[in-house]
Amino acid sequence: MAEDNDRIRLDKWLWAARFYKTRSIAADAVEGGKVVVNGARVKPARALKVGDELVIRTLSAMFTVQVQELSARRGSAKDAARLYTETERSKLEREQTGLYRLQPHPGAQARGRPTKRSRRLIHKFRGEPL
Repeated sequence: MAEDNDRIRLDKWLWAARFYKTRSIAADAVEGGKVVVNGARVKPARALKVGDELVIRTLSAMFTVQVQELSARRGSAKDAARLYTETERSKLEREQTGLYRLQPHPGAQARGRPTKRSRRLIHKFRGEPL
């Protein structure tokens, strides 16, 4: 799994570890400051090595992980899980924010324009004439 020189580009590793769907999305995330390596903002071509600590912010969650293995190939989810270990604090924070995210938005059920009946109810509620 590891390359010959035990270093790999950060964007390749993020893609192989399945944090981002494509390598270009991973590179854009690194450029945008959504990935921090050892407490510093870096470029996508930065050489990543075993033992580095990454803070990764995706659309769905924020992860703090430590690199365990290097890989330039994207494999199964099981293979990707072996590339890093997530810190306990990161898991706890993700669980806490996940509970908040599971609640549906109040207007999530509303689809499209209101029907004639619901429009009349809205007008009645607002005290407007029909």
